[in-house]
Amino acid sequence: MVKTILFDVDGVLLSEERYFDASGLTVWEIIHSDHYLGLAPDQFKTVYRDEEINRIREQVFVQDEVLKLLKSRGLNANWDMIYLTLSDQLIHLLTQIKEDEADQIEKWLAAEINYDTIAEMKAVFSKYELTLDFTMFLEDFKHTTETKQGLLKVLDNIVFDKLGVKTDIFSRKGALWSVGEHASQEWYVGDKYILSSTGKPSVQPGKKGFLEEEIPLAKPEEIKALFSNIRSKGIALGVGTGRPQLETFGPFKALGWLEFFQENHIATADEVLKAETELQSDLPLAKPNPFTYLLSLKGTETSAQEIVHTELPLKNGKDILIVGDSLADLLAAQKMGCLFAGILTGLSGQEARAEFEEHGADYILDSVLDVQTII
Repeated sequence: MVKTILFDVDGVLLSEERYFDASGLTVWEIIHSDHYLGLAPDQFKTVYRDEEINRIREQVFVQDEVLKLLKSRGLNANWDMIYLTLSDQLIHLLTQIKEDEADQIEKWLAAEINYDTIAEMKAVFSKYELTLDFTMFLEDFKHTTETKQGLLKVLDNIVFDKLGVKTDIFSRKGALWSVGEHASQEWYVGDKYILSSTGKPSVQPGKKGFLEEEIPLAKPEEIKALFSNIRSKGIALGVGTGRPQLETFGPFKALGWLEFFQENHIATADEVLKAETELQSDLPLAKPNPFTYLLSLKGTETSAQEIVHTELPLKNGKDILIVGDSLADLLAAQKMGCLFAGILTGLSGQEARAEFEEHGADYILDSVLDVQTII
């Protein structure tokens, strides 16, 4: 009998579309904006119409094929998707100047790529006519077998194959990863919330943010009724999400969902990043690592040490149902020994059914509202 249900958010309760929009705009900005690599400042602005956003996202993620590839490999965090797409395109740009700038490239790739490095690259890039090719990502990755965080290591191999430089900077979530993380937060939360969300001001102000444009994946009152019914049966509720706190608690409160959850059982990306810093481990704790769901289950006041040393699979695993939309959620649930319900409202839609079937999902549901049929 199910005694606890842990929900993912994106693709389950709220649409991922604006997150992917923000991710595409982030890659576009870092490549084009004068504040970053400055390839074509005239092609960048901080306010876009929806049709412009769609065109940029289609170009950056190749009609979402890049996103689908990464999700199929168990990578679920938008910040990681940004980092991989941006880094691969940066390597592609460097290959175009390697004959003339070999020494400079080797210097850049010997240390973390931070804001200062980006400024140096911008100055050098301005001397050349460079072209973008986002389809290179599919060529670079589709023949690899790596999954999850192992995909980051592929970048180092691509550097060696294309530039002849040995480096390990891309396989770590270092300074360049942080540049992308902060820029994406600017796009999502806007100038109004960026300081409270990240502790840092906008690098490039002028963004309204998508925070107030959340799209529920069912009528909010129907999801509210689902939560109410679950609680009435004595079943505990929790959330394990790759979203930061602001982007989780804000919509939940506005939609009237927060009242059904104990806040210490809502685990977000903020707790994961804090734990990674505290543990100083190279092992990433984002999904498909079960850390987020374990923290939701045990409570966010639980120490990171206790969570990572939890004996798995859980002895009471079959009392716990994890509800997610991706392979990363499924893998985390299986590691924990929990039941898993795959929801078909994520990026891949109904196409995710075959993947869920292949990996042994306990339930496959068209909508989060169908969780009602399980309980």
